[in-house]
Amino acid sequence: MKGIVVQFRRSRHRIKEKHYLLDLGFQNRVEAQKAAGKIVVWKSSAGKIIKGKVSDAHGTKGLVRAIFESGLPGQAMTTPVEVL
Repeated sequence: MKGIVVQFRRSRHRIKEKHYLLDLGFQNRVEAQKAAGKIVVWKSSAGKIIKGKVSDAHGTKGLVRAIFESGLPGQAMTTPVEVL
């Protein structure tokens, strides 16, 4: 399954560097919750691989939260990720 990095997980004053919102193509929260616990892989254009894990659904529109082992670069926004 493939998806897209949408945004950092953030609040009004703080950005959580290892937490990201992903769009995996789900239509609602119930579908998105089924992806919890799956491994997510982001590959850079230079070949670097950063792994993460889907933690839970985010909101009601089908987005999910993922926590990566190290933060993704800013260029990762709107780039593809792969769910294993």
